[in-house]
Formats: sequence, structure tokens, C-alpha cells
Amino acid sequence: MKAVRMAPLRVWRCLSRVAAGCGVCTIFVLPFCASGQFLSKPAAAAPQRPIPVLQPPPGGFQYPQHETLTFSVDWRVFTAGVAVFHLDQSGDAMKITATADSIGAVNMLFPVVDRFESGFDLKTGCSTGFNKQIQEGRRKIASELVFDYAHGTQTQNERNLVKGTATHKEASIPACVTDSLSAMFYTQSQPMAVGQTVYFPLADSMRTVTVGMKVEDHEEIKTPAGTFQTIKVQATADEGIVKNRGSIWIWYTDDARHLPVQIQARLFWGTITFHLQSVDFK
Repeated sequence: MKAVRMAPLRVWRCLSRVAAGCGVCTIFVLPFCASGQFLSKPAAAAPQRPIPVLQPPPGGFQYPQHETLTFSVDWRVFTAGVAVFHLDQSGDAMKITATADSIGAVNMLFPVVDRFESGFDLKTGCSTGFNKQIQEGRRKIASELVFDYAHGTQTQNERNLVKGTATHKEASIPACVTDSLSAMFYTQSQPMAVGQTVYFPLADSMRTVTVGMKVEDHEEIKTPAGTFQTIKVQATADEGIVKNRGSIWIWYTDDARHLPVQIQARLFWGTITFHLQSVDFK
């Protein structure tokens, strides 16, 4: 019985950070899993691909003024939680807030209430920072990541709200980076053709790594929000915790919007899938 009970807990601990990216997910799904005991150790590090320059969103791409995407988070026959992304334009910036909440039996065993904030400049694509407040069982953490492009630094201040402790870290960054929450929506703006890979610099655990979004195929995807013609994109990385931790795909609509309608992570203990439940532009 203990093993049966623990499986949903392990799954939700991983899922709870998808909306946020703690800097390790192959854009969104692996952050906690990669730091825990549920994944194998990474292989020897390969030479890192040179850090690319973050390309600005094309001038013809239009983000909505407001958008709310609601996903169910499923593992096998379990619906473990709900993830919601809110996007709001304010001047030249896109603000993103995301929530991850456990539901059902998982909520009774290991309640999760996580909140994340990020954003990026609509003209340059540069991330404006990343904040998180996570409450997972008895664990409560508040963290703020600030990018100072003028001085080429990133600063992280984190507080453990249970223990009353705090940490302060600083590291260098290039002139422009994205973060693991903004990255999914930054990718929307980029041209997508089968066989093409879009590379960009991602702030990952106080480092900067090169992440690639490889366009694999066209697929029809059925979700509770409807049936969509999509472009299947796999997130890849040459180094960092992202590498060798599993396989992750995002399905974007095959139209000018490139709306993300499904996310899937294939890990050694199973597959978790985010299904779009609804989209609201108010």
C-alpha cells in the first residue's frame, strides 16, 4: 500500500512545478523530478553548445492582450492536478502568472498550492524576472530571481518560510535570456517548420544553458477544449539538468497563434500529460 500511495505523490511533486520551471525543466516539466530521487543520474556532460543570442519576437507576431489557459494534469488513470496560465499585456511587457494545484486523492495525501510569476519584453523577448511561492505539504518557499542586464548579473533571493532561513545567490548572464516559464510563450512567436530547431539561452539554476525547440511533425490533437491541427515540438538541451532527464514535447496549433494545447513528459516511471481544458481571451 505504501508504494501505491507514494506514486501519485511523486508524480504531483514533479507536476506541481511545471507551471513554473525551477530552472531545470525541458522547459516545464522536470524541475523537481530532476532534483529528486526519481530520475537516474545524468550522463557525463557533453561540451556545451555556444550560448546563442535570443532572437526578438518577429514584428508580425501578435500576442493576445489577455489569455488564460487551463490544463488538466494526468498520469495514467489519475488526474493529479490543474495548471493555469494567465497572460496579460502591460505596455511593452507580457506578464505571466501560473498556478499549480493538486486535486482529488493527491490533494488529500500531499496538498500543493504553488504560484509563479514571470514575464518578458514583447520587443526583445528578454525575461523580466521570475518569482515563485510554493506550498507543498509542509514545505513553504518564496523565491525571487532578478535579471540585471545592464550589469550582466542575475540575483536570486530565497526564503524558507517554515525554517525562517534565507539564501542569496548571484551569477552572470548574457545580454538577454528567457526563463523556464516565459520560454513556452516566447517560443510561440518563432517560425516553426518541420525539421527546424529554434535555439535560445535559458536561465537554469543560476546558470545559462542553450535550449533547443525541435519541430518534429504535424499532428491532430484532441483535447477537452477541442480538436486542433498542431506542430509537435520537442525540447532539447546539450547540458545542464535538462539533459538526460526524460523527453518532453509541446504541441502548438499549426496556425499564426501557435497556441500550446498539450504538453507531455515521458519519464522512466511513466508519462504525464497536460490537456488543454479551456482558453479564455478576456
